[in-house]
Amino acid sequence: MSAPIRSAPPDASPAPGTLCDEHLVQGFLDGDEVAFAAIYRRWGALVHTMAWRALGDSHEAQDVTQLVFVGAWRGRAGYRPDRGSLGAWLVGIARRKIADALTARTSRTRLIEIAARDAGGVRHGPAEAEAIVDRVLVMDALSRLPIHQQMVLSMIFYEGLTQSEISVRTGMPLGTVKSHCRRGMNRLRSLME
Repeated sequence: MSAPIRSAPPDASPAPGTLCDEHLVQGFLDGDEVAFAAIYRRWGALVHTMAWRALGDSHEAQDVTQLVFVGAWRGRAGYRPDRGSLGAWLVGIARRKIADALTARTSRTRLIEIAARDAGGVRHGPAEAEAIVDRVLVMDALSRLPIHQQMVLSMIFYEGLTQSEISVRTGMPLGTVKSHCRRGMNRLRSLME
């Protein structure tokens, strides 16, 4: 049996080599990447756990966690320490990103239902029927991808956008779009097999 984990009393000073909360917040607001890394280490697990519990998918939870911290970094000028703690601010961002992911999931499910309904009422020859089945299978596999991979691949497949155009439209860095595309295609391939 292991010993219970004890936390430091609330008035304890920070351990040597760590930054206290006020320094973390100020460093974060000043754009200090070291402070931001410490903030991620402190609150990253909490955000990931929230996302995983809400979404039930580890990959989606990782994507949401990344979005939360990228959004926090980019929007750090909007954080007001006098309105609440940094942890509470991050939790608020996480809740919005989780809600966005759930909304996107619902949209994907609706698309699959529409495709299945549209394919059901019309008589087709063997070639058309096979194409419809393929389309439904691809849509189903797309719906299983993490939200950003699904979004990027949908823009490529259904809207014919280039990765650069997706970067401009979504505000994601081009390298991130390329990563989502590559990981999404690999995962889509394995799902289709």
